[in-house]
Amino acid sequence: MKYTSEIIIDLHRDEVVRKLDNPENMKHWQRGLVGYKLLQGSPGKEGAKMELEYQMGKRNMVLTETITKNNFPEEFHAHYDTKGVHNIQQNFFQETTDGKTKWISESEFQFAGFGMKLMGFLMPSAFKKQSMKYLNDFKNFAENDTSIAKEN
Repeated sequence: MKYTSEIIIDLHRDEVVRKLDNPENMKHWQRGLVGYKLLQGSPGKEGAKMELEYQMGKRNMVLTETITKNNFPEEFHAHYDTKGVHNIQQNFFQETTDGKTKWISESEFQFAGFGMKLMGFLMPSAFKKQSMKYLNDFKNFAENDTSIAKEN
Protein backbone atom coordinates (compact mmCIF):
# COMPACT_ATOMS: atom_id res chain seq x y z
CA MET A 1 0.00 0.00 0.00
CA LYS A 2 1.40 3.39 -1.05
CA TYR A 3 0.09 6.90 -0.43
CA THR A 4 1.26 10.48 -0.05
CA SER A 5 0.36 12.94 2.71
CA GLU A 6 1.29 16.60 2.83
CA ILE A 7 0.91 19.62 5.04
CA ILE A 8 1.93 23.28 5.05
CA ILE A 9 3.70 24.45 8.20
CA ASP A 10 3.76 28.18 8.89
CA LEU A 11 7.49 28.26 9.66
CA HIS A 12 10.67 28.57 7.65
CA ARG A 13 12.10 25.22 6.59
CA ASP A 14 15.21 25.59 8.79
CA GLU A 15 13.01 25.95 11.89
CA VAL A 16 10.86 22.96 10.89
CA VAL A 17 13.94 20.79 10.39
CA ARG A 18 15.49 21.96 13.68
CA LYS A 19 12.39 20.85 15.58
CA LEU A 20 11.94 17.65 13.59
CA ASP A 21 15.58 16.56 13.85
CA ASN A 22 15.59 16.61 17.67
CA PRO A 23 14.55 13.21 19.12
CA GLU A 24 13.60 14.88 22.41
CA ASN A 25 10.76 16.61 20.54
CA MET A 26 9.13 13.33 19.39
CA LYS A 27 7.14 13.04 22.63
CA HIS A 28 5.43 16.33 21.75
CA TRP A 29 3.96 15.15 18.45
CA GLN A 30 4.08 11.32 18.24
CA ARG A 31 1.02 10.03 20.06
CA GLY A 32 1.59 6.93 22.13
CA LEU A 33 5.38 7.24 22.22
CA VAL A 34 6.63 5.68 25.44
CA GLY A 35 10.35 5.87 24.76
CA TYR A 36 13.20 5.44 22.34
CA LYS A 37 16.80 4.27 22.39
CA LEU A 38 19.64 4.30 19.93
CA LEU A 39 20.59 0.79 18.86
CA GLN A 40 23.36 1.46 16.35
CA GLY A 41 25.23 4.29 14.68
CA SER A 42 25.17 8.03 15.30
CA PRO A 43 21.83 9.72 16.02
CA GLY A 44 20.26 11.15 12.87
CA LYS A 45 22.91 9.73 10.55
CA GLU A 46 22.35 7.34 7.65
CA GLY A 47 22.45 3.75 8.87
CA ALA A 48 21.53 4.66 12.45
CA LYS A 49 18.96 2.40 14.10
CA MET A 50 16.65 3.43 16.88
CA GLU A 51 14.06 1.45 18.81
CA LEU A 52 10.75 3.27 19.29
CA GLU A 53 8.17 2.01 21.78
CA TYR A 54 4.51 3.00 21.53
CA GLN A 55 1.43 2.31 23.62
CA MET A 56 -1.66 2.27 21.40
CA GLY A 57 -4.59 1.72 23.73
CA LYS A 58 -3.92 -1.64 25.35
CA ARG A 59 -1.46 -2.64 22.64
CA ASN A 60 2.30 -2.17 23.03
CA MET A 61 4.24 -1.82 19.78
CA VAL A 62 8.00 -1.69 19.25
CA LEU A 63 9.39 -0.37 15.96
CA THR A 64 12.93 -0.27 14.67
CA GLU A 65 13.75 2.88 12.69
CA THR A 66 16.61 2.67 10.20
CA ILE A 67 17.66 5.96 8.61
CA THR A 68 18.26 5.41 4.91
CA LYS A 69 18.88 9.02 3.86
CA ASN A 70 19.41 12.23 5.79
CA ASN A 71 19.77 15.16 3.47
CA PHE A 72 18.20 17.82 5.67
CA PRO A 73 16.81 20.36 5.00
CA GLU A 74 15.52 18.88 1.74
CA GLU A 75 14.74 15.26 2.62
CA PHE A 76 14.79 12.52 5.24
CA HIS A 77 14.03 8.84 4.58
CA ALA A 78 13.72 5.91 6.95
CA HIS A 79 12.36 2.39 7.25
CA TYR A 80 10.24 1.29 10.21
CA ASP A 81 9.91 -2.39 11.03
CA THR A 82 7.71 -4.27 13.46
CA LYS A 83 6.17 -7.72 13.45
CA GLY A 84 4.48 -8.24 10.09
CA VAL A 85 5.00 -4.69 8.79
CA HIS A 86 7.79 -2.95 6.85
CA ASN A 87 7.11 0.79 6.42
CA ILE A 88 9.17 2.87 3.98
CA GLN A 89 8.96 6.62 4.64
CA GLN A 90 10.29 9.27 2.28
CA ASN A 91 9.92 12.84 3.55
CA PHE A 92 10.54 15.96 1.49
CA PHE A 93 10.60 19.54 2.77
CA GLN A 94 10.02 22.36 0.31
CA GLU A 95 10.24 26.09 0.94
CA THR A 96 7.18 27.96 -0.27
CA THR A 97 7.37 31.41 -1.82
CA ASP A 98 5.78 32.91 1.31
CA GLY A 99 8.35 31.47 3.73
CA LYS A 100 6.41 28.43 4.87
CA THR A 101 7.35 24.76 4.60
CA LYS A 102 5.56 22.11 2.61
CA TRP A 103 6.15 18.64 4.11
CA ILE A 104 5.45 15.82 1.67
CA SER A 105 5.46 12.35 3.21
CA GLU A 106 5.42 9.31 0.93
CA SER A 107 4.48 6.12 2.76
CA GLU A 108 4.73 2.53 1.61
CA PHE A 109 3.57 -0.33 3.80
CA GLN A 110 4.60 -3.90 3.04
CA PHE A 111 2.75 -6.56 5.02
CA ALA A 112 3.78 -10.11 5.92
CA GLY A 113 1.29 -12.75 6.94
CA PHE A 114 -2.34 -13.11 6.04
CA GLY A 115 -3.70 -11.11 8.99
CA MET A 116 -1.56 -8.04 8.33
CA LYS A 117 -2.19 -8.17 4.57
CA LEU A 118 -5.92 -8.37 5.22
CA MET A 119 -5.79 -5.40 7.60
CA GLY A 120 -3.86 -3.35 5.02
CA PHE A 121 -6.39 -4.27 2.34
CA LEU A 122 -9.49 -3.61 4.45
CA MET A 123 -8.30 -0.54 6.38
CA PRO A 124 -6.08 1.67 4.19
CA SER A 125 -7.91 4.77 5.43
CA ALA A 126 -6.79 4.02 9.02
CA PHE A 127 -3.14 4.17 7.95
CA LYS A 128 -3.67 7.41 6.01
CA LYS A 129 -5.58 8.95 8.91
CA GLN A 130 -2.77 8.06 11.35
CA SER A 131 -0.15 9.60 9.03
CA MET A 132 -2.12 12.85 8.83
CA LYS A 133 -2.58 12.87 12.60
CA TYR A 134 1.22 12.79 13.05
CA LEU A 135 1.68 15.59 10.49
CA ASN A 136 -0.99 17.74 12.15
CA ASP A 137 0.38 17.07 15.63
CA PHE A 138 3.85 18.09 14.45
CA LYS A 139 2.44 21.24 12.82
CA ASN A 140 0.69 22.20 16.08
CA PHE A 141 3.84 21.56 18.07
CA ALA A 142 6.14 23.42 15.65
CA GLU A 143 3.89 26.45 15.17
CA ASN A 144 2.28 26.78 18.61
CA ASP A 145 4.39 24.70 21.03
CA THR A 146 1.29 22.54 21.54
CA SER A 147 2.44 19.24 23.02
CA ILE A 148 0.47 16.01 23.04
CA ALA A 149 2.83 14.66 25.73
CA LYS A 150 0.27 15.37 28.46
CA GLU A 151 -2.32 13.31 26.54
CA ASN A 152 -0.09 10.21 26.34
